[in-house]
Amino acid sequence: MSNFAIRFLTDTQNPIIMPKALTHTDFNFPGQTDVYHGKVRDVYSIGADTLVMIATDRISAFDVVLPKGIPYKGQVLNEIASYFLDSTTDIAPNWKLATPDPMVAVGIRCEGFRVEMIIRGYLTGSAWREYQAGCRELCGVRLPEGMKENERFPEPIITPTTKADAGHDENISREEIISQGIVSAEDYEIMERYTRRLFERGTKMAAEKGLILVDTKYEFGKHDGRIYLIDEIHTPDSSRYFYADGYEERFAAGQPQRQLSKEFVRQWLIERGFMGKAGQQVPEMTDEFVQSVSARYIELYEQVTGQPFVKADESNLTDRIAVNVLDCLQQLNR
Repeated sequence: MSNFAIRFLTDTQNPIIMPKALTHTDFNFPGQTDVYHGKVRDVYSIGADTLVMIATDRISAFDVVLPKGIPYKGQVLNEIASYFLDSTTDIAPNWKLATPDPMVAVGIRCEGFRVEMIIRGYLTGSAWREYQAGCRELCGVRLPEGMKENERFPEPIITPTTKADAGHDENISREEIISQGIVSAEDYEIMERYTRRLFERGTKMAAEKGLILVDTKYEFGKHDGRIYLIDEIHTPDSSRYFYADGYEERFAAGQPQRQLSKEFVRQWLIERGFMGKAGQQVPEMTDEFVQSVSARYIELYEQVTGQPFVKADESNLTDRIAVNVLDCLQQLNR
């Protein structure tokens, strides 16, 4: 089963026991045929048509898994993704069948496309860094001159990447995807339509909560000839949010935006000389920093869903997950 580390955040007067973080899984479910350990999720194949996706507490940045897990991060990601998957079934069919555990989703096994559909409403993050370096074309999309950091695009732009098994994903244009046979023109058109409509829905739902959905990514796969939305959507790992309140004033003054996303982790790393490049060392993640990241994830959950976050019992994570998944698989097989 999984290995956990209990970290102690100590000061001279009030020692605090840090919650457990799930950073590794090693299950053997009935009917299991394969397991894939991704950067953040562990995906178990059950038979030919079912997946068990466990959102661990691992955190990655610049395509590097950082050395410490973030308590409750997996629960936040799984529950936000479930919330948005359930809220968008009228736009695109998705892979999810059940959420038997706060950190687990069970669903349809699809053959994933080797492309991530990234859609951007604002010029920020890696796109801004490239723009600042002189880039005026991103994934085949021409960018207007004279834009500023965090400025809204006239219309959202889609900037796909090829999905890598390891290392960095690579930017690629719509035309290259189709000409190289990565995705057919017909399938890409469907994925592009779903991407724009999902982003429109996510933008509306965020606005209702006082947030701006800045950019996000979607993944799609095929099962029995039908295209499904797969993986997570609109979570802090796959999306960037600004607070709407104060956006215009901060933008006009050239100030950083208040945001809820993983970008603050990237910025923390950049400030300490780490961008995932060869020879760079991941800076020490103090318990205070880990606690602050956990709090930011919980804050985002409450902001985007409008619901209070209820921390699940983490005293024995692997036993809890095993029992819940086994029960779910039995129910699905009846």
